[in-house]
Amino acid sequence: MRNKFLALIIFSVSLVSACQNTSNEPNSSSEVKGYKLKGKVISVDVANKKVEVEHENIVGYMDAMTMKFPVRNADWAFQELAKDAIIEATLKVDNAKGDYWLEEIGISVAQNPNLPASTPNPDFAHAGKEVPNFSLTNQDGKRFAFKDYRGKTLAVTFIYSRCPLPEYCVKMSANFSDAAKIVEQSEVKDKVRLLSVSFDPKTDTPAKLKEYGAGYLGKDSNRDFSVWQLAVGTDDEVRKIAEFFGLRYETDTADKTQINHSLRTAIIDPNGKIVEIIAGNDWTAGDLAGKLNVVATKVQ
Repeated sequence: MRNKFLALIIFSVSLVSACQNTSNEPNSSSEVKGYKLKGKVISVDVANKKVEVEHENIVGYMDAMTMKFPVRNADWAFQELAKDAIIEATLKVDNAKGDYWLEEIGISVAQNPNLPASTPNPDFAHAGKEVPNFSLTNQDGKRFAFKDYRGKTLAVTFIYSRCPLPEYCVKMSANFSDAAKIVEQSEVKDKVRLLSVSFDPKTDTPAKLKEYGAGYLGKDSNRDFSVWQLAVGTDDEVRKIAEFFGLRYETDTADKTQINHSLRTAIIDPNGKIVEIIAGNDWTAGDLAGKLNVVATKVQ
């Protein structure tokens, strides 16, 4: 017991030292390592930009436990982080400096059944809210508005083509393209549409998005963008849409080519009203296609 107690004291002082035996990495390494972390938020310290997380086992680094982590390059996250939220993040560890922090955060807010339902802000997205008639430009360079989807069940998510993270935009785009393929083979193929909106208008031109989308649909595929479309707008247009749906994003101060962001996916009924807002990435293409099928067959 005494040894375990001492180990916990050492761990609270220096995460890196406590995990040295687990990581099997020498302290002399100056390379910053990254590890995937998933867990439940216990508390949030906005003033000091820290979050306490009850996390699962971090493969190759440390066992499951509860501890506080600094958060960097994700100030937007403190607008959404709350007790009982489920988060996925990258734990960055600099062994040489004895430093560690979380970044690349994805948040899924877990509803606490013991608390009364909060009153939704009438100006922003929530179930039953009608989506404003935002305008964008699709992958073929054609302007369109959200009202053009009336009569269709629509899923909307947000991505940017340069995103390197497999659990973020890569997963969102893979899920959307796979869901589109499922829809194409279903009875609701004429009633369902999917839309991925880029929040990187400086880089994601319509031509770039078309190339990006084609990569997910497959080079040998005869599929077009009739079910799944990608779109972008001016910075002002995209910001208004992202704000409405509760998406937060900001340029990484350490690497201007990268954008730190949350994850949001919305399901909209044929009347243009929101059915559900899905936070995080804990869902599959099959899950999404199933939800869209239910809405498309229910609403006439």
